[in-house]
Amino acid sequence: MLIEFSVGNYRSFKERVTFSMVAANLVSKDKSIDVNNTFDVDEELKLLRTAAIYGANASGKSNLARALSFMKWFMVNSSKETQSTDEISVEPFRLSTATEGKPSYFELAFLMDGQRYRYGFEVTQERVISEWLFYVPNIRETNLFERQIDAIKSSKVYNADGLQKRTRSNALFLSVSAQFNVKLAEKILEWLTDKLNIISGLHDEAYLSYTVKCFVDNKNKLDIVQLIKNLDLGISEIQVEQEDVTIDSLPGEMPDELKKIIVKAGGGKATSIGISHQKFDADGNHKSIEEFDLASHESEGTKKAFALAGPIITALKEGEILIIDEFDARLHPLLSLAIVKLFNSREINPNNAQLIFMTHDTNLLSNKIFRRDQIWFAEKNRYSATDLYSLAEYKIRNDASFESDYIKGRYGAIPYIGNLNHLIESNG
Repeated sequence: MLIEFSVGNYRSFKERVTFSMVAANLVSKDKSIDVNNTFDVDEELKLLRTAAIYGANASGKSNLARALSFMKWFMVNSSKETQSTDEISVEPFRLSTATEGKPSYFELAFLMDGQRYRYGFEVTQERVISEWLFYVPNIRETNLFERQIDAIKSSKVYNADGLQKRTRSNALFLSVSAQFNVKLAEKILEWLTDKLNIISGLHDEAYLSYTVKCFVDNKNKLDIVQLIKNLDLGISEIQVEQEDVTIDSLPGEMPDELKKIIVKAGGGKATSIGISHQKFDADGNHKSIEEFDLASHESEGTKKAFALAGPIITALKEGEILIIDEFDARLHPLLSLAIVKLFNSREINPNNAQLIFMTHDTNLLSNKIFRRDQIWFAEKNRYSATDLYSLAEYKIRNDASFESDYIKGRYGAIPYIGNLNHLIESNG
């Protein structure tokens, strides 16, 4: 489970933002929300099942997802996918002279196999500046390893002696440790790969292929179909078929190089997704089934719902963390609400999967859906840096109208639009 994520420039608290899934100590009149939207880890730690991040366009919401995506990629791949001369693909904040040349900061606090961990690093485009890993074996947080430039101190518990010399300046010690079979490092990267999934609500390709794979492998297929049926898209059945694609099966007039690219990109397979709809006569009687092709005939919203279904069902069944940027794009507000309710439900989500999403959908800004600590806002400050804060920081009633107050600007994080009346001058 995700506990906290911090990102920013340098280690200074003033120059970084922290997003937390730790439940605040709130008093609510609606006890059902308190019970359903959180789960207990132990007597001291209670986590949230869902969280929504709001903000104006260009406020930094998507950058939070991008930063976490980079952190995940760099943790998994820095020791094996890069060379000693490669630059680190981190993008520093460019709108402040105060942070110019300073490293970018990333830290993740998470729960794995019932154990709390805190891992982070600071990097420039040239090298890793610092790196650390802590855990809580009993009560106190204990250091597993710590790195400053090329000086790495590792504990006996971590069991990675000798790997310090094998760690390049542009690679993470954690990544190197996993490559050389340090058990804890392997477990952390396996957890990161399997449990933390970050997807964009604007680009379906990656998670569409995952949903297709679920059908082909017959993994959670019935649950995925049932979810799509319950979303009221008028779909009665779904058929997914794959056929082998070879260079010889493509049109003869197509250039050979293009044929090779197509075969390689498709993994040698062509996928067709058939969607069945009921057909009725003039009296409303069901007469037959009509077949449609998802890619050619279905709406963009239906395509997205199908693509999302695989990751959603898998997250719920496996207790994963699902982070969706632009969650509401092409989805009706009631579909978005239905998905949120799946994760907030103790019955449907007994494995405590977590859903975090970036959105503009103010229909979800309701005390009937979220606690105040589940609602976050991203806002650019006067220096164009992102501030991230929770509604729990405001002294308001739990039964206040979150949506109305947000639109009125009481919580910030909205666009301030200038006078457009004279934008286009009339020619008389």
